[in-house]
Amino acid sequence: MSGDYHMAKPRVTLKDVAIKVGVHSSTVSRVLNPVTKDMVTKEIANKILSAVTEMGYRPNTFAQSLKTNRSYTVGVMVPDLSNPAFALIIKGIDNFLESHGYSVMVANSYNLENKQKSTLNKFRERHVDGLIIATAKRKEALINDCIREGTPFVQAVRASNISGVCSVVSDELIGGDMVISHLAQLGHEKIAYIAGPQFFSTGFERYQGFLQGMLHNGLEVENNLVIFCDAFSKEEGRNAASKLLAMNKKITAIYVGNDIMALGVYDELEARGIICGRDISIVGFDDMPFADKFNPPLTTVHTPMVNVGTEAARILLDKINDNNIPSRTIKLKPDLIVRSSTGPLA
Repeated sequence: MSGDYHMAKPRVTLKDVAIKVGVHSSTVSRVLNPVTKDMVTKEIANKILSAVTEMGYRPNTFAQSLKTNRSYTVGVMVPDLSNPAFALIIKGIDNFLESHGYSVMVANSYNLENKQKSTLNKFRERHVDGLIIATAKRKEALINDCIREGTPFVQAVRASNISGVCSVVSDELIGGDMVISHLAQLGHEKIAYIAGPQFFSTGFERYQGFLQGMLHNGLEVENNLVIFCDAFSKEEGRNAASKLLAMNKKITAIYVGNDIMALGVYDELEARGIICGRDISIVGFDDMPFADKFNPPLTTVHTPMVNVGTEAARILLDKINDNNIPSRTIKLKPDLIVRSSTGPLA
C-alpha cells in the first residue's frame, strides 16, 4: 500500500507506567486515586506522577467504570448560566469533585420543565453517579422522579418542599433581616419590595425575610408597595420599578429579590432622572460577580455561592457512597455588603 499512512500510537497503560517506575500496577493505581494517594510514600508518588506526565498516560475511565460500576461523573443542573452567581456554584462543585477524581457535566435548564426532563434523561443515559440540582421549584416533579429512581442527588441554592431531601441553601431570612435593619438605621421607613417568583424557595424565603425584617424593625408593610415578579430577570425588575414609581408614594428605598432584577431597577431610575443612593436607596441579593461595578456599586446580601457548591458536592459524594445516609439541610449564613446604592434618608 502506498501513501503516507500513520498507525495510531498505542495507548500507554497503567502497567507501562508501573514497569517504567519499577513498582506494582496497584501502587500506580493508588497514587492516581485521590482517596488512596496518601497510602504511598511521597518519593514513589512523585516518581509515578512524573512518569505519568512524561509518558502521556491517561486513565481509562471506561474500563474503571465497568469494574467499579461507576462513571465518576456528576450531573449539575442550573437554571440560568447567564446569571454569574451560578458560575460560582459550579466552581465550588468542580473544585471539590475534581479533587476526588470526578468529572462534572453542566446543563442549563432555562427554568423550563421539558428541558429539565430531557436533561435528566441525558444524564441518566451517560450513567452519572449523582446529581446536583439548582433548578428546583418548591413543588417539583423532577425531585419526586429522582427519589423514585433512587438517584443520589442534592439540591443547591433552591430547595423544594419535599421532606427527606438533602439541600444546601443560603439563610434568606437572616439576609432580609440584615437588609431592613440597615435601611432602618439610615432612617428609611417607606420601603418597597420587588419579589422574585414565589414558586422558587429563593423568591419565597427572601419575601419572608423582608416581612420578618419589617416586623423586627417596627415598620409597616404596605401591600401595594410589594410587587411580585414572574422571573428573576432584568426586565421584570424594571417593570416592577416602573409600577412602584408610578404610584407617587414617596418611596425612599427599594429592596430587590436579586441583583439581576436590581439592574433593571437601575435602568428605570436612570430613565426617570432619579439618582440611586441619594434620591432612592436600592438593595439587591446574591452579591453576584460585578455587583461592585454597578453604577453606583450595589449594596447587596452576599450569598456564599462557592461554599454552597462545595457543601452540595461534599454531601453528594457521601450519598453516592451510601444513598441511605440521613438527609441534611445546610443553611449557610449570608453577609450584608454595604456599598453606595444605599444612603441616609435625604
